[in-house]
Amino acid sequence: MTHTVALVDDDRNIIASVAMALEAEGLNVRPFSDPTVALSSLTTEPADLAVLDIKMPRIDGIELLQRLRKSTDMPVIFLTSKDDEVDEVLGLKLGADDYIKKPFSQRLLVERIRAVLRRAEGLAGAEGAERALQRGKLSMDPARHSCTWSGADVDLTVTEFLILEALANRPGIVKSRDQLMDAAYDDQIYVDDRTIDSHIKRLRKKFRTVDSEFANIETLYGIGYKYVVET
Repeated sequence: MTHTVALVDDDRNIIASVAMALEAEGLNVRPFSDPTVALSSLTTEPADLAVLDIKMPRIDGIELLQRLRKSTDMPVIFLTSKDDEVDEVLGLKLGADDYIKKPFSQRLLVERIRAVLRRAEGLAGAEGAERALQRGKLSMDPARHSCTWSGADVDLTVTEFLILEALANRPGIVKSRDQLMDAAYDDQIYVDDRTIDSHIKRLRKKFRTVDSEFANIETLYGIGYKYVVET
């Protein structure tokens, strides 16, 4: 299967060079130099993955991701400025699956794209009946990438789904941040503790939109997180 990657950057030189690198790897590329055009196109027809630059005019990458998340949970990788840690944190809170700092090697970007796509394919290729989870009000079906709470849909990104699945697989068992990193990320990708914390905060927020009393992901300070089934 040939994957389609949306590339959104106002720098046409970056688009041209990165598109050539991705196409050389057998990927289809949908290039956008105008984020407003990208928003319209990707809202109606999401790609398999989107690479978004943060620093863009009219609509920056943060706002673009925020708007896209209203209609799609396609995997997203951010291109960030070298020292812009605030943008990285905001991006992860909004549901980005990974980020890479400029300047970057095209080989590294290709590897990151392949890694996120593998994680997404791993969910889609799961054997649904055997891997489906039911933990109290929580239902997860990896084969369909579906998650519900008391029957209400909860839309999760690939990374969020994998983190929650790792916790819910063994309720009451504490998972360290390192263990959650291993569950959710390819071993070629380095993430720090803050990344996992950001994903956990976003998971809680999403569940609290359907149940304001949600408190099933507990923090054990200095240790990690655990999932508890309501009694």
